[in-house]
Order: sequence, then C-alpha cells, then structure tokens
Amino acid sequence: MKSKNQNIVLDIHEKPKAMNWISLSFQHLFAMFGATVLVPILTGLSPAVALISSGLGTLAFLLITKGQVPAYLGSSFAFITPIIAAQTLGGPEAAMLGSFLAGIVYAIVALIIKGAGYQWLMRLLPPVVVGPVIIVIGLGLAGVAVNMAMLKDTTDPQTYSLLHLSAGLVTLALVIIFSVFLKKGFLSLIPVLLGITGGYIYSLFVGLVDFTGVREAKWIQMPDFVTFYTGVNFSWDIVLLMVPVAVVTLSEHIGHQMVLSEVVKKDLIKRPGLHRSIMGDGVATIIASLIGGPPNTTYGENIGVLAITKVFSVFVIAGAAVFAIAFGFIGKVSAFIASIPTPVMGGVSILLFGIIASSGLRMMVDSKVDLGQNRNLIIVSVILVIGIGEAIIKVSENFELHGMALAAILGILLNVILPGRKEASGDLTDVEDHISK
Repeated sequence: MKSKNQNIVLDIHEKPKAMNWISLSFQHLFAMFGATVLVPILTGLSPAVALISSGLGTLAFLLITKGQVPAYLGSSFAFITPIIAAQTLGGPEAAMLGSFLAGIVYAIVALIIKGAGYQWLMRLLPPVVVGPVIIVIGLGLAGVAVNMAMLKDTTDPQTYSLLHLSAGLVTLALVIIFSVFLKKGFLSLIPVLLGITGGYIYSLFVGLVDFTGVREAKWIQMPDFVTFYTGVNFSWDIVLLMVPVAVVTLSEHIGHQMVLSEVVKKDLIKRPGLHRSIMGDGVATIIASLIGGPPNTTYGENIGVLAITKVFSVFVIAGAAVFAIAFGFIGKVSAFIASIPTPVMGGVSILLFGIIASSGLRMMVDSKVDLGQNRNLIIVSVILVIGIGEAIIKVSENFELHGMALAAILGILLNVILPGRKEASGDLTDVEDHISK
C-alpha cells in the first residue's frame, strides 16, 4: 500500500484492497457524519436526505474535478441561521430555493474564473483574509463541539453532564493515542474510526447508547425529500438571506483547496483548477437543494482525516459517498449510526474542528503574512472578533449579516480599502512554491 513517496500511504489515484477500502471509506463516513446530520437536525431538515445529498454532491464533485481532488462534501454550518430564517418566510421550500441560488452563484464564479483566470479572486481573497476566515470557521464551531461533548441537550447549557463529558474526553483521548502511537499497519490508517468505536463501547457500558431508534427503524425506507419548485414564490428576502453566505463558503473553499494542496503535495488550485472545484461545490449545493438537503461544502473534518492517515485516494472518498447514499435509504444502518452518542461525536469534533482552525493559521504562516504590518494585524483582528463574536448587522426584519458572512465581507473590504495591499497581504506563490517542493 505504500506509494513511491514514503510519506504517502495511498496517493490520489491509487486503489486500496477491498477490505481496507471499506474500512477507510467508513472512517471518512464517520468523520463527516456528526456534522452532516447535525445541520439538518438544527434546521429541521431530514438527516437521511442530508446523507444522500452529501454523497451525491461528493460524487458530482469528484467527476467535475476529474478525480483529482480528494475532498468530501457535507452539510455547511455557514448556512444554519439563513436556512432557519428562510423557513420562516416560506418553509423548507424557501430554504431550498435560497440554497439553489447560492449554488448558482458558485457556478457563475466558476465560469468567470475559467474565462478570466483565478488571480482576481485570489487578490480579492488573499491569505490575510482567507486564513482568519478559516480560523473563524473552526473556532466558531468550537462551541458546537464542546456542547456536543458535555451537554445532554446541546441547546441548553443547564444540561451539563459529567458522564457525557467523560465519553467525549475518552473518545478524544483514544483518537489522539491512536494517531500518535499507531505507526504501522492498517490500524494506523483509521485512528478516527477506532476512536469513535472505542468511545461508542465506553458509552455503551455507561448507559449512553439508546437502541430504540434501531429497533423501530425499517430496513428500507424513503427519506423525506423536499423540492423548492412545488410551492414557494420567488422573494428577494430569500436571496438576501442566503446568497451573501456564499462569500463565506467561497473563502472556506479556497482555504480548503490550499490546505488540501499542502496535505497532498499537489497544487490543486492550478490543476485541475479552482474553477472546477468551485463548480463542483456549486453543483453539489444545487443537487442538495433539489432534494431537500442543506447546502454542501468541502469538509475540513475529512481533510483532517487525510492529513492524519496520509491516505489520499479518491476511491476511498467515493466509497464514503456511496455508503452515505445507501445509508440514507437503509433505515437500520442509518439508525445505528445515529445511535452514536452526541458526546462521542463531540469528542472527535474537538480535534477535527481544531484542525480546521489550525489549518487557517498554517496558511498564513506558509504564505508569509506579516502581522508586524498594522494593515494585516487590523484585517486579521477584525475578522476574528467579528466572526467568533457573531456580530450581527440587521438590514431589515428578514435580512441580516452575521458572524462568518459579516466577518468575511468586512475582511474583503478592509483588504481593498487599506493601503499596501500588494506588499502586505501574503503571497500565494509562497504557498504554491512550498506545495511544489
């Protein structure tokens, strides 16, 4: 299973053996599962549909990027608040219409990049902007991960449970131990899956696992699909709620592609091209909107798995996507996965969300963003505080900019307005040169 590069276990186009393939794909499935189903749970959408849309979106992404970008796509946390707000305007159908329009924005940007190149977008979103936005995405999710690990009800701080926290910490400890101390053999490739398995067993012994859903679930069941074109009228309020968030997810996408390029030691922004990966992301979101799933985005959690395991095979990613689609229809299996206690997923998320934030910091370091420059210091500081502090600008009763979207927009504006942009924003060629080495 070793590639020519001894630091890589499986390269992008290498196929694993059958049993290893299944296990490695399951690891990616479990890595994305908690976040992918948490978004629909928080927004009132169907978790089963979210699994199916993430699988279909990932397969579409792999096809559009010519099988050269080993990225898994799942539910986007950036759209949680806009989805909830859109549903108050016209139910789930309104949220799906907004998601469809956000996907169209992606497609338009991809077409512009194909015709005009990607440098204009890189100048608009340089490392001094994208890096802090990625940090905000990771640290903005920190509260979600910690609440998952220590609360019986993730929406109620009064439900603190030391028992739940113990399950989260046991899971986190096991993932860390397996990642650090398993150096050889197949088990060294699946530390996240092993950690979740260990956390599940611990939770089973302490009484945190509920099999009621597994017993009641049917083997084969049809998910609750939703289509936006069956009962919602176009509204500019929906557009203003959903489309601005595309600025955040575009920043996130660029950041993920740069981090992923660093992980796999290939410049994915040049080949297969940023226009292909952005188009793939947009098509995935459009697919999700057509069946009732939340908007999709490339997942930092799965990039974290790639970084830990050094298994970059797109066949493994595709396998996870196929499993996700199948589990959306197999009631017993999806119910069993759903029986994984929330604190177990919280424990894993503490590490994986932290990796997202760390990757943003690493991007700024690799691109030589000089925080000794007041210009850079101001941009980074504003993005971090506005984003993590979840500041809100309410333009009307139904339209508001908040948190990540507001932070990204302010970061872009500051980067354009403040003098010295060319000299101080961080040079993407430094990252590209580092990747090529």
